[in-house]
Amino acid sequence: MGQKVNPIGYRLALTRDWRSRWFASKKDLPEFLHADLKIRNYVKSKLQLAAVAKIGIERAWNSIRVTIHTARPGIVIGRKGSEIEKMTEEIGRMSNGKSVKIDIFEIKTPELDAQLVAENVALQLERRISFRRALKKSVQTTMDFGAVGIKLRIAGRLGGAEISRAEWERKGSVPLHTLRTPIDYGTAEANTVAGKIGIKCWICVPQEKEAEPEKTADAPAPLPEPVATA
Repeated sequence: MGQKVNPIGYRLALTRDWRSRWFASKKDLPEFLHADLKIRNYVKSKLQLAAVAKIGIERAWNSIRVTIHTARPGIVIGRKGSEIEKMTEEIGRMSNGKSVKIDIFEIKTPELDAQLVAENVALQLERRISFRRALKKSVQTTMDFGAVGIKLRIAGRLGGAEISRAEWERKGSVPLHTLRTPIDYGTAEANTVAGKIGIKCWICVPQEKEAEPEKTADAPAPLPEPVATA
């Protein structure tokens, strides 16, 4: 039986971290949760062309820190920081006047980020590029950038067909049940003329090797001299 589990949620206890980091009482929890959703939707819609992979939110007593992971930080910052100032004011209004700080992290290799790869495939499908060509090109590009493995799955009315179906492309190794393996996961939706097409992407990111301590060759101990016996 194929039980579908989100790879990020599956690894939260070991290698991944929550995207919303705060604690709230039962009374404040619904308010904070809906505020987080509003902030994420606002940032995603405002920065559609900035290749935003994920948005982290941290809350303190009277302040909020929003961390934006993007492949195009120049678009996020804007001319002389104008875009950052507008977003800070708007997020402050959404959170009832709390002080807001926005941090920006640049993604050096967007080809190895599952969310950005899925959104790239969705963009190609919306431009009416053949879904098989889009799948194979994205898989090959990700493997060329050093990924251990990638799996892409798209489902919907592919090619404008009357009956929806699912197609997938896989290359390399993607061990979803090995918890120590860093698996990145992302989803996107393509709004085509025939309807929505869903895209799922799994990427097995290469692990960072820990530096091994250098071994020093110790000189062999001298053999004991033979004792003369009378």
